[in-house]
Amino acid sequence: MKRTKIIDILQSQEYGQPVLAKGWVRTHRNSKSVHFIALNDGSTIKNVQIVADSEKFDADLFRLITTGACLSVEGLLTESPGSGQSCEIQAETINILGTCPADYPMQKKGQSFEYMRQYAHLRLRTNTFGAIMRIRHNMAMAIHTYFHNHGYYYFHTPLITASDCEGAGQMFQVTTKNLYDLKKDEEGKIVYDDDFFGKQTSLTVSGQLEGELGATALGAIYTFGPTFRAENSNTPRHLAEFWMIEPEIAFMDLEELMDLEEDFIKYCIRWALENCHDDLEFLNKMIDKGLLERLQNVVNTEFIRLPYTQGIEILQKAIAQGKQFEFPCNWGDDLASEHERYLVEEYFKKPVIMTNYPKDIKAFYMKIDEEKPVCNGKVMNDTVQGTDVLFPQIGEIIGGSVREENNDKLIAEIKRRNIPMKDMWWYLDTRKYGSCPHAGFGLGFERLILFVTGMQNIRDVIPFPRTPNNAEF
Repeated sequence: MKRTKIIDILQSQEYGQPVLAKGWVRTHRNSKSVHFIALNDGSTIKNVQIVADSEKFDADLFRLITTGACLSVEGLLTESPGSGQSCEIQAETINILGTCPADYPMQKKGQSFEYMRQYAHLRLRTNTFGAIMRIRHNMAMAIHTYFHNHGYYYFHTPLITASDCEGAGQMFQVTTKNLYDLKKDEEGKIVYDDDFFGKQTSLTVSGQLEGELGATALGAIYTFGPTFRAENSNTPRHLAEFWMIEPEIAFMDLEELMDLEEDFIKYCIRWALENCHDDLEFLNKMIDKGLLERLQNVVNTEFIRLPYTQGIEILQKAIAQGKQFEFPCNWGDDLASEHERYLVEEYFKKPVIMTNYPKDIKAFYMKIDEEKPVCNGKVMNDTVQGTDVLFPQIGEIIGGSVREENNDKLIAEIKRRNIPMKDMWWYLDTRKYGSCPHAGFGLGFERLILFVTGMQNIRDVIPFPRTPNNAEF
């Protein structure tokens, strides 16, 4: 007989028909004459109940049916007399595909998420992580569907690069050199001419720069792939390996960019609400009782569009009225998460797209505003057409900007910042040959999953987290 997934069994009403289910035991309880086994195969958060008559099976079989054991069960699908389930399987045959001894780390008890990270290879079998991974899959589907339906092309940018999009000192090197016998020049610097690529290379921190090349040829592209940052950050918001979505679009201005960011993120959350209902209900009950309400609020509200200077004035006014922050909040400072969350969660009580940041705290490629801002009556320094989408509980979830398309202005800013561009001649060529206005943004995929699931630590929304001193599994 062909196996039927449990999600399909639970939706079936073909009572009296034989079915074959396979999966892992969640719970096993019994009365004197009947055993009740909750079986789950990962296709849904819900279990199917197996009802096994004690007289039909050997007692030794039941002793092997422990939490985590893998079973194959054939029987008749029947309407369930119990509440909370529409059907159950009256077992005719039970085969144990894999036993599970008593030291199984994922026993049905209240383990902490920190404990479960030690067993990332097994935690995926729990209800919580099964729900998270199904939602993660659905968010990936939503992203591809959105961009495909809007005429974007999926563009693959390299994982190995000789350029640095975000700033030196945060990249993992890629090399075939013998690290125990490094060739060096007279100044003691490592020589890379005998390395695989003949130069120093690293794992990418972003596909944006190459994505811009695609946008200036195809009009609108998006990347969706892993990125790597060697920051020694042990926070609930940082990973060394994570996934990024980075659309780049030719002929797009600041207003259009903000429209895209808002429409895109709402589409993803709406997709989750429509396609992950059971998993979200479970997480809303077990992890975050305000999750569903928060997701609905994002979908149903218009985002605030707030210039950085105005945001600083709001924060400084709050401080004057007694609000305390851990970090300073002056014009020119890069806002901390606590500042962003105050604006989103307390002041506006809705998502915020913050724009027009001081150019010195943003990347070199962002387009400089024509007019200088005025903060508390004082004319400030140049700002850029950058955008950060700020969400409740998360802070920044999207970062984007209009890119500087003028060759002379871009080179001037590169020189002002003393950025080494010798390996990025190809990027500057896009401004030299047929330059065009363009814009784009980056969304950290795991940040999106954090928001959609209500989880508190980014290490719990990726199957196998990579963090300082942790590269297991």
